[in-house]
Amino acid sequence: MAAVRYDHVTKQFSETVKAVNDLTLDIKDKEFLVLVGPSGCGKTTALRLLAGLEDITSGTISIGDRVVNDVAPKDRDIAMVFQSYALYPHMSVYDNMAFGLKLRKMSKTDIDKRVKEAAGILGIAHLLDRKPKQLSGGQRQRVAVGRAIVREPKVFLFDEPLSNLDAKLRVETRAGISKLHQRLGTTFIYVTHDQVEALTMATRIAVMKDGILQQIGTPGELYDSPTNQFVAGFIGSPSMNFFDATLKGSNGKMVFDTGTFQLPVPQDTADVLAKRNDEKYVVGIRPEDIHDAAYEAPGIDSSKVEAKVDVVEPMGAEIYLNLISGNNTFVARVDPRSTARAGNDVGLSFDVNKVHIFDKKTEAAIR
Repeated sequence: MAAVRYDHVTKQFSETVKAVNDLTLDIKDKEFLVLVGPSGCGKTTALRLLAGLEDITSGTISIGDRVVNDVAPKDRDIAMVFQSYALYPHMSVYDNMAFGLKLRKMSKTDIDKRVKEAAGILGIAHLLDRKPKQLSGGQRQRVAVGRAIVREPKVFLFDEPLSNLDAKLRVETRAGISKLHQRLGTTFIYVTHDQVEALTMATRIAVMKDGILQQIGTPGELYDSPTNQFVAGFIGSPSMNFFDATLKGSNGKMVFDTGTFQLPVPQDTADVLAKRNDEKYVVGIRPEDIHDAAYEAPGIDSSKVEAKVDVVEPMGAEIYLNLISGNNTFVARVDPRSTARAGNDVGLSFDVNKVHIFDKKTEAAIR
């Protein structure tokens, strides 16, 4: 078990392609850290740099107290689980899991003990005699994880391991990986583009964009206090709604004017904005903070808005409303009792205390 540190790490593939740009990141011992971001953001490259599968252009990576820039991948004491299962088709599950240990010339007794312990943890002990072609996708993925477990590494690396699974199996398997982390007490570093996986599994989340670390924090910190508009829009499902808005009024009574509706500015926020010279902002609000006015949650400081319902998406425990108000389109996540219908107008309540405010030019969060 070990902490991991990226210290001003850069990976440049060409003069115009910088996959990882000056990444500094401390990952604690026994932490479950998720690297998340859109395709091409540099998260997989960052993982491959740690594994030794790519050379670092500049900076250092440490595992524990050892800088591993020049250490061969096999000597870094890490184990990696890939998106593709990469199992040997002619070998049994047992032999697939034992193969790496045999290469290290471990005794048959120790190999047998480790393989059977890992199989028991993953619930695949009854599959040890089968070949990969006889397994489901979820079972193959557990074998791939088991092959990593038997090595007893200091750090586990996961590169989008659930991408090939169907939706139901992804939910089951991500819960299994979270339980595995709790049981093993080892450092996990997990790469995904799926922010739902990140929110449900991580101790902390690191959000990347264009090779640059945007924010790192607990799931709650990123959800409630995003540092910029990109993080705010990436974390959360459905994603946050954004409205271009003009600040109007005096310090005593300010509103954000979106062109089709106005939202009052809470006094504490008005005090902050009064010290700025800007007029143009981006206002963000999450779908769950927009309510059908007929079923407004008690105790919220609300602002009433009228909008036309474009699409209704019943989800069982809730309803997603795709809405139009002038040039603004947005989504509300409302009470399942809502009677809103496509093509009709609906009264909405915006929880003004849940509004996020971003600088129009820099996209940095102001509130």
